[in-house]
Amino acid sequence: MSAPPIRATYTLVDHDDRAVTEASYRGRWQLVQFGFTGCRVVCPRALAKLSGVLDEVDAVAGADALVPLYITVDPERDSPEVLKAFLAGSHPRFTGLTGTTAQVEAAKSSFRIFTRRRAAPEGYDVAHTAITYLLDPEGRPARHWADTVDGPVLRDDLIGLLEPAG
Repeated sequence: MSAPPIRATYTLVDHDDRAVTEASYRGRWQLVQFGFTGCRVVCPRALAKLSGVLDEVDAVAGADALVPLYITVDPERDSPEVLKAFLAGSHPRFTGLTGTTAQVEAAKSSFRIFTRRRAAPEGYDVAHTAITYLLDPEGRPARHWADTVDGPVLRDDLIGLLEPAG
């Protein structure tokens, strides 16, 4: 699989309220997933799959080789504090990223993430692209996987890419 045709740039804040860009993680691979804390099906399933994959990848490549990032598509509700509380319980390896609406829109555009806000019983929901991206240690797009890719395939791909670097 070739590198995705994206720019992969962002200027956001992490769940500890620190300003970050794609350059903040230079020297480490970045696993980037877009979603939001209010998602009921797709995001929790993706995070669970990725968390399991990360446990296996860490055993081979080491936990410092890769930084998993969860970029919100719902900055109105997903503040740094909300993201931190959401990820701490079940997905502590992930760092949540958010920002102003303009910052999140710029990140979504850079990664070619489609979103659509739609009415839901609890106010609104956000339909969005479900793709996992991998940026190399220089912050360049390296790979991407559709949400439908099985965990073992993703694990094997990541180990194959990270082992030489580890």
